[in-house]
Amino acid sequence: MRFCDVVGQEDVKRRLANSFREGRVSHAQLLVGPEGNGCLALAIAYAQFLNCTNKQEFDSCGTCPSCKKFSHLVHPDLHFVFPVINKKGADDTVSDHYITEWRKINIEKNSNFSFSNWLEFIDAEGKQGSILKGESKEIIRKLNMKTYEAEFKVMIIWLAEKMNETCANKILKILEEPPPNTVFLLVAESTDAMLATILSRSQLVKVPKIDTASLAQFVKTEFKFDDTEALAIASNANGSVVKSRELVSISETLALFFENFQVFMRNAYQFKLKEQVEWANAVGKWGREKQKSFLEYCLSMIRNNFLLNKESSSLVHLSKAELDFSAKFNPFITEDVALQFYELINESHYHVERNGSAKIIFLDTSIRISRIFYVAKMKKQ
Repeated sequence: MRFCDVVGQEDVKRRLANSFREGRVSHAQLLVGPEGNGCLALAIAYAQFLNCTNKQEFDSCGTCPSCKKFSHLVHPDLHFVFPVINKKGADDTVSDHYITEWRKINIEKNSNFSFSNWLEFIDAEGKQGSILKGESKEIIRKLNMKTYEAEFKVMIIWLAEKMNETCANKILKILEEPPPNTVFLLVAESTDAMLATILSRSQLVKVPKIDTASLAQFVKTEFKFDDTEALAIASNANGSVVKSRELVSISETLALFFENFQVFMRNAYQFKLKEQVEWANAVGKWGREKQKSFLEYCLSMIRNNFLLNKESSSLVHLSKAELDFSAKFNPFITEDVALQFYELINESHYHVERNGSAKIIFLDTSIRISRIFYVAKMKKQ
């Protein structure tokens, strides 16, 4: 992880790089900032910069042996502590028990993920992770060993505010007086729950939200969006890479739902039975939660088209593509049709939720909607 890989935060990057260049690397630094603003990525990039053997002025080279090991998070002088859950049958689980998962999520997410992302990644099953008391022994043991090959031995503690009080108290001495060339990099979203004695021993580095322009450029590059789409997502992400990813995921899901809603309605209106079977088989392969979300999206589209039919467009919130489709679709969504659709789709949602055969449910729903359309057309003649 190089500084150039961290989204935005140019002032903080320069400040951290200058601390080395000016010979004032603090032995304990606390990077604090809101979720998704890149604090962990900054800490890893800083650790790599400190130990790079071919430093640039404000970044690591990315190619020396040290940088290559840092890029895979396998450098022997780089250590991590992070919240975990006790493994089944273990009295006191420590971070090293999850180091494989930790390296994997960091590489996949470029060190930008939330606490909930982490818990989901390790299948916490509703348990709340924390930095357990046994971690203190590991921290002290590792830092009392000689460095293997680097100039600095670095201990990164992610979400330090989740450290067990016993663990926090036991590392106070080594935090205040670490072995030579040892650097603690604590990362936190808030200092409210942290011991005052930890705070007093750490140099505070406040990390702000990521600026909108940098976040928009990240979204544009990472997800191949155009300037307008990228800026819209960045503006709503509130300075968070994690939130921007969630918004992109929602955007992609909505696009998929809209595409399938059009196919759903067109096939039902024209009663194309072969196509209805193929569509039901395809949607039937989705996960249960995705199927339920799609049916909820269908209800929303029916509601919006009913409002357009009643000339209540001020209450409608649709994308341009959805509005273009709805301009032709809404005349069919009369009050009677809307009520029948609502009842039928809610019924389908109920059966999907109770693990009914999704392919049969969606095909049955499509055929019954064909019947509703047919009756409505007969009434108009």
